[in-house]
Amino acid sequence: MIGLMVAAALLLAAAVVAVDRYRTARIMARLDRMVTQAMDGDFTESDFDETRLSALETRMARYLAASALSARNLRQQKEQIAALISDISHQTKTPVANLRLYAQLLAEQPLSPQGRDCAAAIDAQSEKLETLIQALVKSSRLETGILTLHPVAGDLAPMVERAAAQYGPRAGEKGVTLTVAETAGDAVFDAKWTEEAVCNLLDNAVKYTPPGGTVTVSVRSYELFSAICVRDTGPGIPEAEQSKIFGRFYRCPGAWQTEGVGVGLYLTRQIAQGQGGYVKVDSTPGVGSAFFLYLPRNDRER
Repeated sequence: MIGLMVAAALLLAAAVVAVDRYRTARIMARLDRMVTQAMDGDFTESDFDETRLSALETRMARYLAASALSARNLRQQKEQIAALISDISHQTKTPVANLRLYAQLLAEQPLSPQGRDCAAAIDAQSEKLETLIQALVKSSRLETGILTLHPVAGDLAPMVERAAAQYGPRAGEKGVTLTVAETAGDAVFDAKWTEEAVCNLLDNAVKYTPPGGTVTVSVRSYELFSAICVRDTGPGIPEAEQSKIFGRFYRCPGAWQTEGVGVGLYLTRQIAQGQGGYVKVDSTPGVGSAFFLYLPRNDRER
C-alpha cells in the first residue's frame, strides 16, 4: 500500500513538473514570437489574447506594442524627411544654376574693378551654396537610409587613383605636389561612395596645404582592415580640435579664411561607418596631418 502511494505521488509530481514545463515552454515560445514580430515590424496589439497570457506576457505585449508604434512613427518621419530632401534638391537646383549663370554673364560685361570683384564674389558664393546643398542632401540621404551603400570585395587601387587624378590639376595650380604612393590593397567597399570619401580627404589636404607643400595618398593593408591614408604638410590640427572636426558644420577656429562649409569630413565618417569602417586622424600642429579611412577586408568584419 505504501509503495503504491509513493508511486502515485511520484507520478503526480512528474505530471505537475511536465505540465509546468509545458506551460513555461508555451509562454517562452509566445514571447519569442512577439519579439520576432516586433523586430520584423509586424507586431500589433491584436496579436495576443490577454486572458491566456501571464502578467509577464501582458507587460511584454504592451511594451512591444509601444515599440511597434515608435517604429512606425520613425518610418513615417523618414519618409517625410525623404520627401523634404527631394523637394529641397529639386527646388534649389535651378535657382542656384541661374545665379551662377548670371554671375558669369555679368563678369563678361564692361565693369569697374569693384564690379568685377562683386561678380566674382557672387559666383564664388553661388558655388559654395551649390556644394553645401549637395553635401547636405548626400549626408541626409545616408542618415535616413534613402541611399544605401553596397559594399563588395575588390581592389582599392583603381578607385584611389581615380580620386587622386581629380585633384592633380588643382594641386598643380596651387603649387602643391600630389603624390600617389603604394595603392595595392583590397577591401569590402562601395566604390562610388568610398571614392567620394577619399575625394573629401584630398580636397581638404590640397585646400589646407600651402604652396610648395606635399600631399601623399597611399594604401596600407592590415589583417582585418585596409587603410587609405591621405597625408599633407599643412598647418596641422590642435589636439583639442581633433575630436570635433568630424562633426557637421564644424570648422577649426584657424580655418575661417579657407573656403569650405564643414561637411566633408562628416560625410566621410558617415560613408566609412556605413561600410563597417571608421576614420581617424593623426596630426601635429606645424607639421601636417594624416587622415586614415579604414575599410574591412571581409564581410565578417562588417
